[in-house]
Amino acid sequence: MRTIQVVNVRWYNATAWYGVTLAHCLQRAGHESLVAGLAGTPPMVKARELGLATVELPFNSQTPSGLFTLWRGMGELVRDFKPDIVNCHRGEAFVLWALMKKKYGFALVRTRGDRRLPRGGFVNRWLHCRMSDAVIATNSLMSRHFSDILHVPSDRLYTILGGVDTARFHADAQARLEMRRRYGYADSDIVMGLLGRMDEVKGIRESIVALAKARELSEEALRIRFLVIGFDSEFTTADVARWTKEAGLGELGELVTVTGRVDRPEAVINALDFGILASLGSEAIARAALEIMASGIPLISSTTGVMPDLLPAKYCFAPGDTQAMAERMIQAADGHWRSELAELCLDRIFNGGLTLENFLHDSLRVYENALCLSR
Repeated sequence: MRTIQVVNVRWYNATAWYGVTLAHCLQRAGHESLVAGLAGTPPMVKARELGLATVELPFNSQTPSGLFTLWRGMGELVRDFKPDIVNCHRGEAFVLWALMKKKYGFALVRTRGDRRLPRGGFVNRWLHCRMSDAVIATNSLMSRHFSDILHVPSDRLYTILGGVDTARFHADAQARLEMRRRYGYADSDIVMGLLGRMDEVKGIRESIVALAKARELSEEALRIRFLVIGFDSEFTTADVARWTKEAGLGELGELVTVTGRVDRPEAVINALDFGILASLGSEAIARAALEIMASGIPLISSTTGVMPDLLPAKYCFAPGDTQAMAERMIQAADGHWRSELAELCLDRIFNGGLTLENFLHDSLRVYENALCLSR
């Protein structure tokens, strides 16, 4: 099977990761795969690092000359590569792919990993119900929207949450010792970690406020230390230092630490006693959550995006609810509670279909069905 993954994203976010990772899985399984995207962007760089063929086109252009260049480039790409499947991970130029499908006969798949729900209306219904041979949602909320609002037929609608590389992200006792020593943690410390870019949507400030509340409510929570596995982005390390001081948690590096950019996040994750996903929104695809869970680290989370598909409600809290976050932190200070949650997280990964092998198998099943519908 020959596939084109259209990943016209300007940065390497979860949507880009999903598309590039899928292309890599397909390629390794013997299905020739190509990644198409925007010139000079991180997804194209990452795809080439993985040994994937790439084509760069102005998918997001809205000028007449840009659209003409794009249409011509798409035609050349399809004629040269002869894809069986074109899988679009963004909506820009999706109409053009739908028109090109009528000419060249490939099966067209739309994967929606965006946090924004698609609008109803004639054009979207036509694209998703008539022109798409399959629609993949990356969480059940999005899947219900496609079914209830856009009325995508059940035989064309699928939910695939993604998958995690368990050969890379797994429990590692040696890494745990090394990383806890590197960041100065004692055996008695309970290390809570947040993995992600330092943007407002990730809830870092709220996590700090919640930790301060937890310490006021529980003596056991006094042992909790907070490790932010991230680097300067929308917010900086100086912002985290200010929030820490304002919350009464001392200077940065005492109870709250920021790692900065790390080469091996899989090693740093092993330093944790539990993870927290405190996102205020987004998480249509929860890459960080899967990586933490696959490492055998118990995870507490907000209920945003895909997270209700991954964790039972009793381990979650409403986005931004610092009181509920504090209560979960206090529960996580109990070792028995953490052990039970860690087992649940591992079971969700390995028995709940969230490995890369599952990701590949489920995607191929969708593609095969899409090819049948397109003929």
